Amino acid sequence: MIGKKAIDFCLKDHEEKEHCLKDFKGKWIVLYFYPKDNTSGCTKEAKEFSEKKEEFDKLGAIIIGISKDSPKSHAKFIEKHNLNILLLSDEEHKVLEAYGAWGLKKNYGKEYYGTIRSTFLIDPDFTIRAQWKNVRVKGHVDKVLEELKKLQEEK
Repeated sequence: MIGKKAIDFCLKDHEEKEHCLKDFKGKWIVLYFYPKDNTSGCTKEAKEFSEKKEEFDKLGAIIIGISKDSPKSHAKFIEKHNLNILLLSDEEHKVLEAYGAWGLKKNYGKEYYGTIRSTFLIDPDFTIRAQWKNVRVKGHVDKVLEELKKLQEEK
């Protein structure tokens, strides 16, 4: 998807307020898809993005996390872990599917459909400039931050 236009969407946050991708025109966007609130890997990823939020802010970037959890689940997740990033709910997994972050997974020999942990770096003109699929959480946030800095130096 690198080089393609980001697919617009509108989803609700933990307070049921709707946010659309187009609302963030002129900003860099870190769009990350994660499987489930309050699971170990997803909590670690959300906390690391929250810890680095100020650095992303200085680079003019907003962090948006999307999962199929409900706004109510997001509210509990945010409160429990003191998160400061925008989390959006895609209960029907339409946005997850549009970005290729929904697919067949295997766990303990069972196959099922679910969220494929993925991250996209979108420039202020809504062009996808970088992507990571099947993300391993350890060190991922730093990789995204470094790539953002590199891309901004090129512009």
